[in-house]
Amino acid sequence: MTRLTGRALRVTVLIGENDTWHHRPLYSEIVHRAHAAGLAGASVFRGIEGFGASSLIHTSRLLSLSEDLPVAVVIVDAEERVRAFLPQLDELVTEGLVILDDCEVIRYVGRGDNQGESDAKGKKSS
Repeated sequence: MTRLTGRALRVTVLIGENDTWHHRPLYSEIVHRAHAAGLAGASVFRGIEGFGASSLIHTSRLLSLSEDLPVAVVIVDAEERVRAFLPQLDELVTEGLVILDDCEVIRYVGRGDNQGESDAKGKKSS
C-alpha cells in the first residue's frame, strides 16, 4: 500500500455516469487502471446535478434527465505517479474534463495498518 503525507497531485475526472469503455462503466475502468498502476487511491462520486459542454442540465430531480448524472473520479498520489498515469486518461476520456490540482495530504492511520494493535472497536492497545 502506498502511504502519503505532504505534497501530492489530485486529478479529478469529470464524466457522465453512462460513459462506457468496452461495455464497462468508464468510471470503473479508470479506478481499476489506477489500482493496477499502483496509485495511492481513487474514489468515484456521483453528482446530483450538473452540465458540461452540451449545456444540457442533468439532474436527479427530473426523471427524464436522471439517466446520465455527472460523475467525478478523484485520484491522489505523488505528482510524478499521477502524471505517468495521464496517458491512460488520454486513451479513456473522449468527452469530459480532467483537472489537476496541487494538494497537501494528511493521512490518518486506519485499522488495517500494522502501526499498533487495535481492538474490535478500532481503539489502539498499548
